[in-house]
Order: sequence, then C-alpha cells, then structure tokens
Amino acid sequence: MLTAKPLQNKTAKLFDDAWLEPFRPVIERREFMVENMERRLTEGKHSLIEFANAHEYYGLHFRDGEWIFREWAPNASEIYLVGDFSDWRELDEFKLKRLNPQGDWELKLPRKALSHGMHYRLRVHWHGGSGDRIPAYARYVVQDPESLVFSAKIWQPKKNYAFKNKRPRQGGPLLVYESHVGMAQEREGVGTFTEYREKILPMLAESGYNTIQLMAIMSHPYYGSFGYHVANFYSISGLFGTPDEFKELVDAAHGLGLRVIIDMVHSHAVKNEVEGVAKFDGTSYQYFHEGDRGQHFLWDSLLFNYAKPEVIHFLLSNLRFWLDEYNIDGFRFDGVTSMLYHHHGLGHSFTNYAEYFGDQVDEDAIVYLSLANKVIHEVRPDAITVAEDVSGMPGLGAPLCDHGIGFDYRLAMGVTDYWFKLFDKPDEDWSMCALWHELTNRRADEKTLSYVECHDQSIVGGQTAIFRMVERSMYDSMCIDSDNMMVDRGIALHKMTRLITVATSSNGYLNFMGNEFGHPEWVDFPREGNGWSYKYCRRQWSLADDPNLRYHYLRDFDRAMLKLIRSERVYDCSPQKILVHDADKIIAFERGSLFFFFNFNHSHSYTDYKMEVLPGEYQMVLDVDSSEFGGHDRLEAGQHFFTMPEKHGSEIRNMISLYLPARSAIVLKRV
Repeated sequence: MLTAKPLQNKTAKLFDDAWLEPFRPVIERREFMVENMERRLTEGKHSLIEFANAHEYYGLHFRDGEWIFREWAPNASEIYLVGDFSDWRELDEFKLKRLNPQGDWELKLPRKALSHGMHYRLRVHWHGGSGDRIPAYARYVVQDPESLVFSAKIWQPKKNYAFKNKRPRQGGPLLVYESHVGMAQEREGVGTFTEYREKILPMLAESGYNTIQLMAIMSHPYYGSFGYHVANFYSISGLFGTPDEFKELVDAAHGLGLRVIIDMVHSHAVKNEVEGVAKFDGTSYQYFHEGDRGQHFLWDSLLFNYAKPEVIHFLLSNLRFWLDEYNIDGFRFDGVTSMLYHHHGLGHSFTNYAEYFGDQVDEDAIVYLSLANKVIHEVRPDAITVAEDVSGMPGLGAPLCDHGIGFDYRLAMGVTDYWFKLFDKPDEDWSMCALWHELTNRRADEKTLSYVECHDQSIVGGQTAIFRMVERSMYDSMCIDSDNMMVDRGIALHKMTRLITVATSSNGYLNFMGNEFGHPEWVDFPREGNGWSYKYCRRQWSLADDPNLRYHYLRDFDRAMLKLIRSERVYDCSPQKILVHDADKIIAFERGSLFFFFNFNHSHSYTDYKMEVLPGEYQMVLDVDSSEFGGHDRLEAGQHFFTMPEKHGSEIRNMISLYLPARSAIVLKRV
C-alpha cells in the first residue's frame, strides 16, 4: 500500500502530497459528481439532511390517532399487510394502495386495528410470483424461538424511552473498545443489551477506553455472520433485546463518559428474501445491481447500486435514523474497500497511485460515501466516522472541504497484518527498521486508528495474538508460579506490541474485547461444524479476575498504558524518532513529554546504553518489566535519570545512559 511520509503536521492538506497532482482532474471530477448528485436528490427544495429522512415517511407510524404504513416497491402489483391481526391472511382492509408510478404504496388504519407487540410482514405480489417480505423500514425484527421464522414486531410502548444523560464530549485520543454484545457474557449463550449494560459497562468505565464500538447491532438472520450479513437495516438485532433496552445501554454508556459507535454495513446485504431486501418486489435490481455486478461471490451477498437515488435515499436515511433514534455517536463503516473498487480489493496490492484513479474504481460508491459523511456531520457535528479500508485510497480520511471523502479516521489495517507476520517469526529475525516504517508510515492529511488485533484476527481459522505466540502453553502454564519460557515471551511481547502501537498511532487505538488481558484461543460462533456450541463464542472475564493466573497482569498493564496516554495527551504531537537500530533490536522515540525506549532483543540486555535526548531530568513512569505487570523487576521503580553532555567532534550532545533489559520497554517523562 502506498502512503505518504509519517504525520508531521496535522493541518496537512490532501494536495500537499505531490504524487496526487497528476490526478487532480479525477479528484475534482469526483467532487463535481458529489455536488451533482446532491442537487439531483434535493432538487433545490430542501437540504441533504432533510432529504435523508425516508424513515419518517416509509414504514409503520402512529400519527394523529391513526396508523400509517408506506413502502417503496415499484414492481409490485398488490401488497397486503399480514400478521397477528389478520391471522396471517390477506384481508381487504389491510390491502395497500399504490400512490404513484414511482412505486410508493400506502395503508391507513384506525387506532384499534394494531397494537404494541403485534407481529407483521408484507405479502407482496408481482407479475409471475409473490412472497412474504419484512418491510424495508421495519424498526424491530424478531425471530420466533420455535418456528425460527422472522417477522417485524410493532414497538409502540405507552411511554417512549427518554434519554437521561448528555453525550460525552470528544476530547483527547480516540481509544476504542470493540465489542460484540452477544458474546460479551461468560456463560455459554447469547448475551443481551441488559447484561452488557450491567456487567460490561462498569468495567469499561475503569479501563481507560473512551469509546465503545458495537458490532452486529443491525438485524441479521444468521448469528454466525458476526453481524456482517445485514437483513433489516433499520432494526436492532432482536437476539439481544428490545429497542428500549438498546437505548438504555447507550444512555448508560454516556452516563459513564463513554461514547458509542456502531458497525455500519452499507457495503453489501444478505441474500435472504423474506428477511432482507433481496428481490423485495420480485426484481433483483430494486436495491442492487443486476447480474454479476450485484453479487459478492466471496461474501455470498448482494451489492447495492449506489447510482440509484432511491438506494441512496434508503442508505442516507439509515444513517440519520441511528443518530436520531438511538443517540449514538457515530459509525465504523465496514467493507469500504469492497465498496470503492469493482474488484472489491481482492487480489490487489495497491502499489501504484494509478490504481486509485482508474476504471476499476466505483465512483458511484465514492459519491455515496461522501454524501454519507456530509449527512452524518451535518446532523451531528461531533459524530465519529471510521473507515475500514485496506487499499489506502487517498482522500478517504480527508475532509470534504479539502477534496476528500470525509471520514474522520481510517483503520491502520496494515499494522495488525504486519504484527501477525512477525508473530510467525523468531524475535531475532524481526527488523526494527521495517517495524518502525509500518507503525509510522501514514498519510499526513488524515487521522488513523492503530491496533495490534481486532476481531478479525481471532475469528474461526485465526487466533488471538497471545495464543499465536504462546500456543498450547495457554492451557497449562498461565499460573503465576509456572515457569515457561514461551509464556514469558508471549506476555512480554503482548505488552510491548501494544505499547509501541498505541504510542506511535497518529490519533487513536483500538482493541477487541478481552484481548487486553490476552483472551485465549479464537472466536467461533455456533454452527453445524462445531455442534452449535457457544464454548468459543463468549468472553471468559473471570480469567483476568483470578489472582492466581497471569491474565490480570496484562489487563493491569493495559489500564496503566491507557492512563498514561490519556494523561499526557501524546496525540497532540507526532512521534519523533531518536534511534532505530536493527542489530541491537532497539527502537527509541519521543512524543510530547514522553520518551519511549524498546529493546526487542530476545536475549541481550544493555547496560549504559547511550542515546541523545533533550537535556534535563527524566523520571520512569512506566516499566513493561514491572512485577505488577508480570515482569521480572529488573529496574527499580520510579527512578530518575539525568542527561550528561558529551563532546562529539565539534558538537556537544546531551546523552542519557539507560539499562535496557531484554524483551522489555520503559517510558520516561521529562521533568
């Protein structure tokens, strides 16, 4: 992946990258396409955020003493609302009326016709066929535990949930705790919003993270999809609870000072026809491209047609809905690489800038993503948008006003890929120069989130970082009195990789739940291949609470690390290299008031290791090797160091002399 030099100036502009100048006409043409689509959508009659309000028109609503239901289905010939109220039969009083040639349908019913808790679907007829469909704008979809059939459920309680807490202000670094509500509990089974609110949120409030990223919130028919095969874009997943219970979770998080973002999957949709919007009106092209272009064969899913105004209406309104209805604080957009390219990024290494501006780019997707960021930030200026893109598309994380697509952050996906390549090599083969390059090589015009591992690394077929390094020793050598060199190595590197990743990231850090304390093994959702077991689809929090096991050392280190990063506001400036030495396996750099020293050498400790730093006194504020973090206490806690001037030729250099134990790191603060 091509990127520019490490971040040096946070006011950098997109075209400060001289390599982009030849492609300025393409970038400006894309900007014109965005402006043109916005004019086409709004017709000069209203704003874009007023346009992104389809959920207030379509779907089921109770207004002015009556029920109003509307749906968009241009190819339908007849539509009936069926459910508990009609014994699931087609009755004339529940037959929708076609409003216009564009395909809008409407049904008005008296108050007594429907009530809170009733289940419903649409029965759609078209030339040559018919079928049941869950309405595209259904706000609550549930599955019957016995028949396993999905249906929409009317959620119209007598008293709507009222948010009590103000949204926390975004300040300082973005420290993200990636979570999956269903697997957040220790028991074998599907966790709930209530369990997460009661058991997980208090723990997170103490952890040092300030943002929760919740996966799989939108309704998906197959639990094992990790929430990425979405069927009902306006519904919370009924597996986890009710709409009010999710609102209560978000509200409680805000009360604890935690912001909440959710995974937004607009890159593709599930193929299910009853549950999703596939062949909703009998056609394959209502929401998606026709033919092969509408298929993601690797993901076995369908691809939206971002050129259709009706599709953009559906998706933009979906973003505003989650902001308005659930008071969330932003989105992590999944599968952005797949959206950006007709080849979906498969089999491409992106080694040439021309690949970002050629015929393989889906410019309709760029238009949609640009409009999506505009809607989000106009509805909520403080909202967060994060892009999952492995390609390195220039401008993705640049503001719209600076020729960009408008995301606030992008994930530094190359960092975790590089770590897992290193985990498969002996320490002595690690290149410090290559590692430093990977950790700091990022575009100057955008913010990034770095991470050692997210959920991707541990899903079935993969492993967590600690399990990759420690292997089967996790099962019998994690007791505090065990003597196992492989475990010692894994624990030391677990802490070091996290510290250098969070300390070199440009703007933030991400961790998947449980990985902060070295959760063992992998993530495997219940499926036929494992006997529908939940054994590996949960988080064993008790491991980190047991003083006889080593896991709590990693959790305690994670908290100390984040506390230091937050208190010293290290992301206010960029990391500045002091020394990167391949032969010695040393990396040293400064960032703000902190100085970081890493010795990745597996066997050699250095005494009186000298490096040039700013003159003055330094205090050790974090020691990876401390016994409180499961280390060997090779350094005295809290000690101070002083620089000494030394003559080098005609220059006077201020040198600091340090003892750097093997496979360890320290952080000093300039007093």
